[in-house]
Amino acid sequence: MADLPHFKDSNLLVGSANADDAGVYQIDEERALVQTLDFFTPIVDDPYLYGQIAAANSLSDVYAMGGRPITAMAIAGMPEDKLTQSEISDIFRGGADLCLQASCSLVGGHTIKNPEPIYGLSVTGIVHPKKFLSNDGAKVGDQLILTKPLGTGIISSAAKQGAVSQASLDAATEVMITLNSVGALLGESGLANSCTDITGFGLLGHLREICEASQLGATLLSEKIPAISEEVHELIEKDIIPGGSRKNYQNVSHLLHIASDVKPSTPMLLADAQTSGGLLITCPQSNFQAVMDLLSQHNHYEAHHIGALQETLGLNIH
Repeated sequence: MADLPHFKDSNLLVGSANADDAGVYQIDEERALVQTLDFFTPIVDDPYLYGQIAAANSLSDVYAMGGRPITAMAIAGMPEDKLTQSEISDIFRGGADLCLQASCSLVGGHTIKNPEPIYGLSVTGIVHPKKFLSNDGAKVGDQLILTKPLGTGIISSAAKQGAVSQASLDAATEVMITLNSVGALLGESGLANSCTDITGFGLLGHLREICEASQLGATLLSEKIPAISEEVHELIEKDIIPGGSRKNYQNVSHLLHIASDVKPSTPMLLADAQTSGGLLITCPQSNFQAVMDLLSQHNHYEAHHIGALQETLGLNIH
């Protein structure tokens, strides 16, 4: 969007400049709108699960900004010659059920005919104008916390080849349909400095966005970073890696400094393109325990302390 004309508006608190998760527009002293849109083609065969995953992924951008989703509209393109009406209904029902879980009103949408299925949501959320979490608020010394394990891209790719266990596939599906609703509590608590969700650019790509927006570098503790299952590392070792994950690694490789004792499969895990991944949170050391306590009470998965931000630029993996 860099070459597009932009209307200047003092109420636009977050636009497209820093590649943040959503836009934030202030409407009065107590409220700002959080606006986002996301959709994609199926990554699982089950239409209901596809709808759930796509909806959770769309809702996540509001949570990543520290907001609460309030309304959503469905966006879809469906091939009538490839899907039955029942299957199309199941996709929409999966999305509607996730909106219900998020206490978000599904108010309508728009569907067109398309050669392959696409589905997602346009979501509007609400946040306090002084409590939203953007990716440019990180500070030197901030601790890095991850709320979900990694590996959905690698597992999904392996599933298409019949090369992954059902247990790992089920675990990856559970990760993808789990809402990042704890992000709203983080925003309201004021404990975090910045936040983003881990999606298509992988952990390294989204961490890079935080670092570039905040003019910082980062050190990651590789042994602290969780994978969905040990099988993820085995799949990487077998070179079962999606193209998007390879591209993510290439895009950040010039910034990486990898210690010699880091497990060989770990850097690719950190670059793996996630769908509906977890939150990456930065908070000052003084708030670290309070953030971990909040996450232990309200996050579906165990949160992991995976590193810290530093003044020296670059991404270090130890």
